[in-house]
Amino acid sequence: MARHFAEKTLVVASHNAGKVREIKELLGDFGIETISAGDLNLPEPEETGETFKANAVLKAQAAATASGKPALADDSGLCVAALNGAPGIYSARWAGPQKDFDFAMEKVRLGLLEEGTLDTHAWFVCGLALAWPDGHVEYFEGRVDGELTWPPRGLKGFGYDPMFVPEGHEETFGEMDQGKKHAMSHRAHAFRQLVDACFKS
Repeated sequence: MARHFAEKTLVVASHNAGKVREIKELLGDFGIETISAGDLNLPEPEETGETFKANAVLKAQAAATASGKPALADDSGLCVAALNGAPGIYSARWAGPQKDFDFAMEKVRLGLLEEGTLDTHAWFVCGLALAWPDGHVEYFEGRVDGELTWPPRGLKGFGYDPMFVPEGHEETFGEMDQGKKHAMSHRAHAFRQLVDACFKS
């Protein structure tokens, strides 16, 4: 039985403005005040885990300990079949210190060219960890499959969204209405599990 979230304030353990905005929108119906780790000037812990779960838990626990409030961390990334699941947990790091995702998307494209493959199958994974200051953690994971496209299309979303077309659709996540994306994304799948387990009374 998952622990019920009864507090009024939740720290979003991220300095990524796009990710913080998306999480705030997904939690908008629950009357919870969300504060980002960036707003609190919390340090970003080094992501030393080798899985989405390990890194999400690490970040959530660090933010909960530093803030004294429950914290939600998301570790997510793009996994490309032909690149053996890369960039995966290193998705943000592929964008470099400047968080240049145009550069990161070009790196994916060049990787596929180097492999000499026409296999464009890819998937996004989102691991969500909700941690309390007492050390308790709940974890949920979502996934959405699709295909990569080039050149990138659309200015909505963030990260690798402009080069990812989810299964059964023609628009990239970068072109898609964000309400539509929120209903079907990897983050949405993980959030539905989180909400059902921890937020519904």
